[in-house]
Amino acid sequence: MALWTFFGLASGKATTNWPGTGEDSGQQGVLGMPRYNPAACREGCADCAAVCPTHAIEARAGGLAVDYGRCVVCQLCTEACPTDAMTPSEDWAFGVTNRQDLIWSETSVRARAAATPERKAFRRSLHIRHVDAGSCNGCESELQALNNPFYNLHRLGIFFTASPRFADLLLVTGPVTNAMREPLMTAYEAMADPRWVMAVGTCAVSGGISGGNYASGTGLEGVLPVDVYLPGCPPNPAAIMEALLMFLNRASQRVSGGRIDG
Repeated sequence: MALWTFFGLASGKATTNWPGTGEDSGQQGVLGMPRYNPAACREGCADCAAVCPTHAIEARAGGLAVDYGRCVVCQLCTEACPTDAMTPSEDWAFGVTNRQDLIWSETSVRARAAATPERKAFRRSLHIRHVDAGSCNGCESELQALNNPFYNLHRLGIFFTASPRFADLLLVTGPVTNAMREPLMTAYEAMADPRWVMAVGTCAVSGGISGGNYASGTGLEGVLPVDVYLPGCPPNPAAIMEALLMFLNRASQRVSGGRIDG
């Protein structure tokens, strides 16, 4: 018997039971999206907006406009803010089905379970085709972790496939560079109906750091219809898993109006 077999038997089961209640997501202590508290904002102050590299925070009349779909989780705003209006948090589960839910709103309403269509055909399995549309490979590194022994995505009936013809969901990373736009469209058009799209990472959601330049678009907006948005730079494996389960109606959306439950 090989040495690694003995090591495995001695180590025991490595796979987490998460997202089971009370189980380990593997992301404890990991910084997530900065938390915005407008009540702590000092009138006329725009220090956080001045340092934001993607214009996720903009100073406007009456306060700040905060768009988590543009946030790259750099934490510069939390360092620049003199009043703790922007503070660090562990809010990483930011998957939404409506782009508007990533924009902070004073009058947030609880998110829309009713707005998410039933997908009974995928209760048991889901096949994903991933397309890198100009990513820096940060998101790809997190996607690879989904198949490691700890997360073991297959246990949830979710699989990656090499062919778009066998895929139910097109998972896109990167800001959609000019060179990758045609291959992306080719992959989407090769998918059979019904077909869905998930934007993973801030680049795919809004363009990120490099979006909107001479060689790159601003994510999937105006390119493909998006069913799930998951910002982050990059989003961690647990965030990706939760967004996929949310797509399958096996988990609830936790973000509404730019705010996460709890």
